[in-house]
Amino acid sequence: MMKSPEASGAKPSKIVFEESDESSSDEEADIQKELAEFTFEELQKARADGSHAIHLKSIQERKHSRANKNRPMEVTCKKPVSRYRETIQVPKKVVRDPRFESLCGTLVEDGFRKRYNFLFEDNLPAEKKELQKQLKKTKDPGITKQLKNRISWIVTDEVWIC
Repeated sequence: MMKSPEASGAKPSKIVFEESDESSSDEEADIQKELAEFTFEELQKARADGSHAIHLKSIQERKHSRANKNRPMEVTCKKPVSRYRETIQVPKKVVRDPRFESLCGTLVEDGFRKRYNFLFEDNLPAEKKELQKQLKKTKDPGITKQLKNRISWIVTDEVWIC
């Protein structure tokens, strides 16, 4: 059946169809007949199995999905919000400095010099010469300052090790 636009007073932009009570009652009767065919034992098994809840879960999952990953999640206003956010406490990472730890042992200077001799004999002097060449070529004050700082670090490191 169609509603007449004159009865409501305003002209609707779309035609609205009313559902007939007869068709909904027929559907309900069909559902009642189908349920009557199942025994109580079968219904209990279905409930215990959880198979009836599969459809409900899929509907609930669809409700909470986002149209875009950058959009915020839509949450129902019916669910009370907890006052404090529940977080998992991660144990704090213990930072150890091997220079001051007794577990690491004491510094053996001879062993240190043997292990890292390639740095102090080969790499650092070569790096110092390369930096001095770059210092002569560059005219930018920022770069010259960086090069001078690095050269002074190498010189103090050489003095400390020797």
